[in-house]
Amino acid sequence: MALGEREIIISAAQSVFSFSVRDDRVGVITIDVPDEKVNTLKAEFVEQFLAVFEQAQQVSDLKGLVIISGKPDTFIAGADITMIAGCQTQQEATTLAEKGQELFDQIANYSLPIVAAIHGACLGGGLEFALACHARICSLDDKTRLGLPEVQLGLLPGSGGTQRLPRLIGVSSALDMILTGRQLKAKQAKRLGVVDDAVPLDILLDVAVQYVKKGVVKRKPLAWSQRFLASSLGRPLLFRMVQQKTRAKTHGHYPAPERIIDVIRIGLEKGQKTGLQAEAKAFGELAMSSESSALRSLFFAATSLKNETGSSEQPAQIRLVGVLGGGLMGGGIAHVTATRGNLPARIKDINEKGINQALKYTWDTLSKRVSQRRLKPSERSRQMSLLSGTTDYSGFKQADIVVEAVFEDLVLKRKMVGEVEANTKPEAIFASNTSSLPIHQIAEIAKRPEQVIGLHYFSPVDKMPLVEVIPHAGTSEKTIATAVALAKKQGKTAIVVGDKAGFYVNRILSPYINEAGYCLVEGEPIEHIDKALVDFGFPIGPINLLDEVGIDVGTKIIPVLVEQLGDRFTPPAILDAVLNDNRQGKKNSRGFYSYVAKKNKFKFWPSKKGNKEVDPSIYTLLKIQPAAKMSRSDIAQRCLMLMLNEAARCLDEGIIRSPRDGDIGAVFGIGFPPFLGGPFRYMDKLGSRNVVEILQRLAQQYGNRFAPCERLIQMAEQDKKFYE
Repeated sequence: MALGEREIIISAAQSVFSFSVRDDRVGVITIDVPDEKVNTLKAEFVEQFLAVFEQAQQVSDLKGLVIISGKPDTFIAGADITMIAGCQTQQEATTLAEKGQELFDQIANYSLPIVAAIHGACLGGGLEFALACHARICSLDDKTRLGLPEVQLGLLPGSGGTQRLPRLIGVSSALDMILTGRQLKAKQAKRLGVVDDAVPLDILLDVAVQYVKKGVVKRKPLAWSQRFLASSLGRPLLFRMVQQKTRAKTHGHYPAPERIIDVIRIGLEKGQKTGLQAEAKAFGELAMSSESSALRSLFFAATSLKNETGSSEQPAQIRLVGVLGGGLMGGGIAHVTATRGNLPARIKDINEKGINQALKYTWDTLSKRVSQRRLKPSERSRQMSLLSGTTDYSGFKQADIVVEAVFEDLVLKRKMVGEVEANTKPEAIFASNTSSLPIHQIAEIAKRPEQVIGLHYFSPVDKMPLVEVIPHAGTSEKTIATAVALAKKQGKTAIVVGDKAGFYVNRILSPYINEAGYCLVEGEPIEHIDKALVDFGFPIGPINLLDEVGIDVGTKIIPVLVEQLGDRFTPPAILDAVLNDNRQGKKNSRGFYSYVAKKNKFKFWPSKKGNKEVDPSIYTLLKIQPAAKMSRSDIAQRCLMLMLNEAARCLDEGIIRSPRDGDIGAVFGIGFPPFLGGPFRYMDKLGSRNVVEILQRLAQQYGNRFAPCERLIQMAEQDKKFYE
């Protein structure tokens, strides 16, 4: 007699995997990691799964298996990253990948149909698990996401993903998914062929069972174009193009994309077995790389910040957010509040034009998603209904927090504090989106200063992931916690920073940009300076960045920094000449770069991003004869060392709470190269003694602004690190 359902469940009670048999003789394996919010894969689960597999094989007349999650919103979120971090050698990491490959090979070669019933996150090792199954059905729920994001941690899929996905959906589509790490929604996954069907959640299991009963359904052959690209004729062209595009994007700083391309190519040329061997070997090498270590450290840091309130108290409930100002920043803040935070946002502006501008921003953004079929029109309407506007304070009595995004003027912001306190309930919080003005000065006239705080967003708000939360000395813990909670609801990573000029991000950014200006004064060409920092790993050069944010905006904070922090923040005089010539950058099409459309006899076309040309008249204005004399590495070092020095000062002064927050702030706020892990991890890599020696040498060459701070000098004497 076959084993009964009750007997099987009892025998597997302590396992992550439980097994039951339905009346129709379809087995169901449920994955549910005890005491965890989501399912993640660990090496020790392999034996548990094989034990359940063995039990299934003892069931007579079994028609097949469905694998489903016991978690409400997750299938398998991926492999446990701490498991990878625990590997001490390349061989250990390679063995880890090989174990996953062996398990998934057993699933793929099982004699009966195995169907993955996917709801929620199915990422990384979770998708590799599903790819090994004979069919995949996913729910249409918005929480369902499928992807292989390992490249974002400096890794590649190590349990067969580089081999199975190209064979399933075609090599070009697989390369796109694996190299970008992008996540697919249910309908996208079905359209690409990653899943066989996408159905409502309430019938997910039933449909998966029906697929088991039908047996292994032969899949349709790949499209001719995909077969050609995988062939010996199409493959060289495809891989050459992909490599060129990848190298242009990574500048050689990220080894994972190159290894992904190589491993996929090996699998196509030499077969899956050889491809799997190459995959495991590459996984082991990448897991030990400094780039992956840095990227994983950022992942752990961001994850830990998500679980923190920033305060010793719990946040107040947020039901309505008020926003003062309908400009670019105000409109962006309202947008993320409604579309990501799912919270009503009421916008106040001095006129209807400002309100309409803010509403149009969200409408246009959502409409683009609708046109891309990433959002339903009904959902666009629902999200738009969360936004409203007013030219007075009507409706603000219900606001729990009001974020002001008016002009950077202390008198105006103080006026806003008084108006908000007069037109909101007593417990309402006033949050200032200021990039330079000390919060304690804004709070000085407040009746309830404990409810005044800074929330510094970065532009564009919907794309930049960071928010600086700036309490002044009198801000209450509850206010801090509530401000952090709002930022999280808006999809932001929040760091709590000190109330001093420039806070953290702008304070470390200013000397970096200033030094680029000094290099320009010395005659270095603008494109040479910018290319130096892009080659180093920044997404955009410092002078180009100044054009993008607005030269007037980017330099507004400098007098405050000089007054409060000293002469090391004094910029080169050229900035005054640029501003006096009404050059504000991209926003008025007059800056260091040219924004005028080029022309030839056939057509017009605008300058492309990343391919802009310097406006030659800028050199005439500044009385400079440009000529590249310094190497790009020397230029990068000058700009970067000032940023590192200032970051160490910020930690010493308590502007940031930890090196972790400093690294997250720099990477998420200004694009510090992620593969270096942030300024503090990079200083640890260089060594404190080496950092001090470089700063001292630069100080002798270029002036006292490079003098190493006391914190670094002390660390160098003791040969200490920020992360011990």
